[in-house]
Amino acid sequence: MYDVIVIGGGAAGLMAAGTAVKHGRKTLLIEKNPVLGKKLLITGKGRCNLTNYCDVPELIENIPRNGKFLINAFHRFSSEDTVSFFNDLGLATKIERGNRVFPASDKAKDVVERMIKYTIGNGVEVIHNAAREIMKFGNLFAVKLINDDVLRSEKIIIATGGKSYPGTGSTGDGYKFARQLGHKTTRFKPSLVPIEANEFLKPCEWLKTFAMVEDQTLHNIHEDTTTLTEVSQAQPSVRSYHVTDLQDLTLKNVGISLLNKNGKKVYKDFGEMLFTHFGVSGPVILSASSHVKKIEEHTLVIDLKPALDEEKLDLRLQRDFKENSNKEFQNILKNLLPSKMIPVFIELSGIPAKRKAHQINREERKQIGFLLKNLTIKLEKFRPIKEAIITSGGVEVKEINPKTMESKIVSGLFFAGEVIDVDGHTGGFNLQIAWSTGFVAGMSC
Repeated sequence: MYDVIVIGGGAAGLMAAGTAVKHGRKTLLIEKNPVLGKKLLITGKGRCNLTNYCDVPELIENIPRNGKFLINAFHRFSSEDTVSFFNDLGLATKIERGNRVFPASDKAKDVVERMIKYTIGNGVEVIHNAAREIMKFGNLFAVKLINDDVLRSEKIIIATGGKSYPGTGSTGDGYKFARQLGHKTTRFKPSLVPIEANEFLKPCEWLKTFAMVEDQTLHNIHEDTTTLTEVSQAQPSVRSYHVTDLQDLTLKNVGISLLNKNGKKVYKDFGEMLFTHFGVSGPVILSASSHVKKIEEHTLVIDLKPALDEEKLDLRLQRDFKENSNKEFQNILKNLLPSKMIPVFIELSGIPAKRKAHQINREERKQIGFLLKNLTIKLEKFRPIKEAIITSGGVEVKEINPKTMESKIVSGLFFAGEVIDVDGHTGGFNLQIAWSTGFVAGMSC
């Protein structure tokens, strides 16, 4: 018999269990993996991006799905509280680009060790087993394990994660338990997930008369308008080179935009991306994936020179061509692009690789500049949900009290972490959701 049973030994479950036991509750943590914090160990490429060091309004801005639900939780346990929490546990932290917070050691295992200290060190009992069913009889819950053992408790916290990375134990169990107890779950889809793509779109000859403008649509510099769909249909895609030919190439400090089928910009970002054997990935791509539902209706536009506007870039090209007037086009590009991208870029530009710089006319130079600012890729589909960092969807927030994380349907039932229908951008925001909701659920119990 326990005061509190927490199901799930990830970030949210560890925080909830440790908080409950620290405040005098007899607490049991059920984790089906042989180790605690298995998913934590692989976050941030094994470095564990603990949180994003920003204020509550900025945290909410970076939670595209049901962010307002988390306002109270973030105020009760903010990113500043997260940093102080780990510092108090003896973990030194550091802040990197974009306010991302990491352990100073760059080792996720140090985070897991501190969370185990916070739970087991304070008296949380742990059973490495899998819960099969949750039932309620009067004021008590009964949790049946797969070996048919039954455990009883006054309070239950479901912190089982989503459906992404099933190898870490996130197999959607929490959604099943929630439905068993009368809750509704929203439709699931991968979020913060890589994207499959294989075709570059070759700009047609007249596309150089178009430019991105502030109203976020493609407009002719003159009077006519067009859409990206019309642009892509006007010229066949390049066939000799594909997106996957750039596998393992990383682009740093690039700008990206997602355009819908009407040519409207629906998302933009700046940072790092990479090409893979299936398409594109990396921080800016993962963040972009959380902003749209039908990725196949969108096109990715990469700005390879975001620090230069069109005019300054053209002046740079004029200078390079003048100073290297007898060099071939392919050699001049070595100062502008990674070597692996040069053959693809030449094919897209339509300019012969061996053409001398002094033979490139103004119109062709403008075409080169446009392509540097608008390298365009046709997107096909999201990778499977098992490859997503998080799951978009979960227990409906309208059925959960945002001040306590307690169910509005079943008294004594609480939720924490990814099992709730909330998700954020990359950069530490999803772990902050776990810490904050886990803390509130544990305190409320």
